[in-house]
Amino acid sequence: MELAGRTALVTGGTSDIGAASARALARRGADVVIHYHRSQAKAQAIAADISALGRRCELVQADLTVTKEAKRLAAEASASAPIDILVNNAGTPIRRVHWLELDDAFMDLQFALTYRTPLFLMQQLVPGMIERGHGVVINLSSTAVQLGGTDSVFAYSSAKGALLTLTYGLARDLAPKGVRVLTVSPGTIDTEFQRTMALPGQLEEIRERIPLKRIGRPEEIGEVVAFLATDAASFVVGATIHVNGGIYM
Repeated sequence: MELAGRTALVTGGTSDIGAASARALARRGADVVIHYHRSQAKAQAIAADISALGRRCELVQADLTVTKEAKRLAAEASASAPIDILVNNAGTPIRRVHWLELDDAFMDLQFALTYRTPLFLMQQLVPGMIERGHGVVINLSSTAVQLGGTDSVFAYSSAKGALLTLTYGLARDLAPKGVRVLTVSPGTIDTEFQRTMALPGQLEEIRERIPLKRIGRPEEIGEVVAFLATDAASFVVGATIHVNGGIYM
């Protein structure tokens, strides 16, 4: 129970990876606040699983494309107990838009969800971590940062790239103050997001390029997230942990 006595906030906690992360954190003893947007029934089911482990679980609804909603989430999530672990998992390409068709409205929406919300949550929650002398922020990235994404998810890969830059800068600034900031970058994972967004035949083509010859599971990301939140990873700062089956080799 390495995380006993600590509270984690997981954004996008009803997604496959978010839910796996929330459950893995709870198994290590953390109480969990799950953020959700529309999937209240899923959030309640995950909360029931966490409660069955003997951990406290709270649910907070918010639309993270709206700045005031992100700030409200931070306030409500930390009302019962201070947040020790922030997992910025919420984020999606939203929909495929070719780069020639990108406009201000879509770029604002993408960067609001993928970059600005993690920044605003850190602004609200990290000062408390500094006061207590400990805290962990884990930002979820994507292989799209390294590979550039496809021509129809370019805005998403750009926003994730900005988030990675933010991670590096804050990791350097906050490490002396007791707060670790780092990134987990999933490869192709068996999620509803991948099944919905993938082009015909794309997942099969990617599977063949992965040395393990399979798609990853959400639990394989959640376990890494939970480990990095523990003191066993206390010397891991500013790193990007790639969990992708070796696709970069």
